[in-house]
Amino acid sequence: MKKNVAIVFPGQGSQMVGMGKDLFEKFSSAKEVFNEVDEILGYKLSQIMFNGPSDELTKTQNTQPALMAVSMALIRVLEKDFAKKFSDLCSYTAGHSLGEYSALCASNSLSLKDTAHLLQIRGQAMAKCAENTKGAMSAILGVEIDIAKQIVEEAGQGEVCQIANDNSLGQIVISGSFDAVNRANEIAKTKGAKRAILLPVSGAFHSKLMSQAQDVMHQALLKTKFSNPQVPLIANVSAQVVEDYNQIIELLTQQITGSVRWRETMLKLESLGVETVIEIGSGKVLSGLVTRTCQNLKTLSIQNSEDLDNFLKNN
Repeated sequence: MKKNVAIVFPGQGSQMVGMGKDLFEKFSSAKEVFNEVDEILGYKLSQIMFNGPSDELTKTQNTQPALMAVSMALIRVLEKDFAKKFSDLCSYTAGHSLGEYSALCASNSLSLKDTAHLLQIRGQAMAKCAENTKGAMSAILGVEIDIAKQIVEEAGQGEVCQIANDNSLGQIVISGSFDAVNRANEIAKTKGAKRAILLPVSGAFHSKLMSQAQDVMHQALLKTKFSNPQVPLIANVSAQVVEDYNQIIELLTQQITGSVRWRETMLKLESLGVETVIEIGSGKVLSGLVTRTCQNLKTLSIQNSEDLDNFLKNN
């Protein structure tokens, strides 16, 4: 186990048409992952991933299992083709929102079948909540967490408005009712924010407007077989180390309506002696967030077969 390395997994916003296609074509172990996820879901998600259209891929019920599939395809290639066990590659793991499920699958807390099934339920439940509640999300740039808390408190006025993602220094995402989020954007400008941008999302994720989805997920999680992870997890909603699967189930339930404390997660990893953070999956969003918060942490992104080759040359 590499004591100074953490492996992290991306969440929504990292998806792109074509992701995973080169892995599917080059490695039978990756192909098996994509085919298994397709079979579990009951439709050809892999074809949407590889060929689009983009608006289908960005539907949350597709994005969530798709991003997990790419991450797990990379993990399977490392393990089966190059004999690199996940538990030997890192001492801690974490994932951003849905990426937490990828982290648990990689560390053998969840099977691939159960992970895909849970993310299908999660995506469908969140999409249904989004349709019913008509919420919004906004990125507030250039203010720190204490100011962001003031902004959402002032903007609420009896409606839901809360911090959804504390992503990095100066990058915070808020979530809530459409009117409250728009009020927050205006208040943010008076409190020194550089920008306040409405995000192109279908609902108020990581807010109390997702409470029905939280209930659905809680029942699904209770019916799912978990094991203690082989690599300790830094949980989204607590930014603390978790190794007990009973606690993980509770934290995954809270995560649906709670805040993703990613900035604090990076600070926690740094305090635990981590020196390098490896992002496994589509995109480089998390690598950028790491650098904004912890400039001393080195980052590495593995998202395709070329990245795998470069990683294996040095490891």
